[in-house]
Amino acid sequence: MKHALSRSQYAVLAAIILTASVGDTMLSRGMSQIGHVDLHHLSLLLIALKNIWIVGGIILLIGFFASYLSALSWADLTFVMPATAFNYVVVALLSRFWLHEHLSLYRWAGIFLIVCAVGFVAQGPSRTEHDHTLEVMDAAVGR
Repeated sequence: MKHALSRSQYAVLAAIILTASVGDTMLSRGMSQIGHVDLHHLSLLLIALKNIWIVGGIILLIGFFASYLSALSWADLTFVMPATAFNYVVVALLSRFWLHEHLSLYRWAGIFLIVCAVGFVAQGPSRTEHDHTLEVMDAAVGR
């Protein structure tokens, strides 16, 4: 399956992967410093907003959301999802080597299965390849 993407579209896909992965990892690091938050201690969430790791993670996840919306505006979900599936791999690597978390063989196997499943879904037909399909769909909506 061949996709003709511009450099800016590749940059958006890379931004999806990096901002989501690093943002989630920063949130994890920050929340591990805050501690357990439950319904009786929700005020800790306000304290969490003073943590630089959490603020940085939130900013990166806002960037992820903007990149994700941008990608969905020019590609269908089954094309964008493989980029987000790589988030699992990058988060696993960041959590293993940056946060020093232990990842069991079962977690690695789960990540592998998710990436394979998303890759399988991505092999289906895509409107990203056929821009004329969008025109036909848009014309049908206008009726």
